[in-house]
Amino acid sequence: MPNSSSISEFLLLPLADTRQLQLLHFWLLLGIYLAALLGNGLISTAVACDRRLHTPMYFFLLNLALLDLGCISTTLPKAMANALWDTRAISYAGCAAQLYLFFFFISSEYSLLTIMSYDRYVAICKPLHYGTLMDSRACATMAAAAWGTGALYSLLHTASTFSLPLCQGNVVNQFFCEIPQILKLSCSGYYLREVFFLIFSACLASGCFVFIVVSYVQIFLAVLRMPSEQGRHKAFSTCLPHLAVVSLFVSTVFYAYLKPPSISSPSMDLMVAVLYSVVPPTLNPIIYSMRNREIKYALRKVMQHALFQLQ
Repeated sequence: MPNSSSISEFLLLPLADTRQLQLLHFWLLLGIYLAALLGNGLISTAVACDRRLHTPMYFFLLNLALLDLGCISTTLPKAMANALWDTRAISYAGCAAQLYLFFFFISSEYSLLTIMSYDRYVAICKPLHYGTLMDSRACATMAAAAWGTGALYSLLHTASTFSLPLCQGNVVNQFFCEIPQILKLSCSGYYLREVFFLIFSACLASGCFVFIVVSYVQIFLAVLRMPSEQGRHKAFSTCLPHLAVVSLFVSTVFYAYLKPPSISSPSMDLMVAVLYSVVPPTLNPIIYSMRNREIKYALRKVMQHALFQLQ
């Protein structure tokens, strides 16, 4: 029976059984990846170049776009390469690096989404104190805390996961390396430490989710008290997209990492992984810019400047 010291590579889940479907999946993933790169890249460029967007809300949106770029770039390129070259292999070190980076980006993003809910709460419920509570130094500190928390959590989970002896082979039933699938390969009885870490992380994540929900309850109560219909519409248009992103992200991540093994199946695991690793980075630029006039205006300026440079 193999153990971790004898494993030099892992075999990822193939997305299709036939060569034609593999190539179809490659082009589909390529289109999704390019759309995510374009959308998040445009938002990052617009926020960085337009001085009118140098506000706390758009500063956090810039960080979210960067995290989305990192998250989707950790998983899809390897999946596309495997589909194109008809292979399933990923090296032991590559799997560990992929797991670390992916967990880093999703945990940092969840921390950032929590901070963004606080930003919206202060902006709508305490507008007179917004400039004091959300000054540039406070925003930079909170963003650094989100990235730092993600780095620390990811390091702990990756070290804990890959320190386990692996006795169940090297076949990972997912298109990228994720903690639940690696734990399935560990020797019976040795994975309880990492399960404890996951439960502890879930408790912290639940606390953040409760904070987000309470913040939005306060926000919606404050919005409903606004006398101006235009003000209510503007507040809802900025808050509802954020709430939709958080709901999709939290529900799928919790299901993937905390579901009982008895209800696990490769097809369901694959669908859930796509929902929390591919869909949010691709749709976030659309959700946050579709009804945002400032972003639309900044994007038009960026594109007009780019076209002018080409002429």
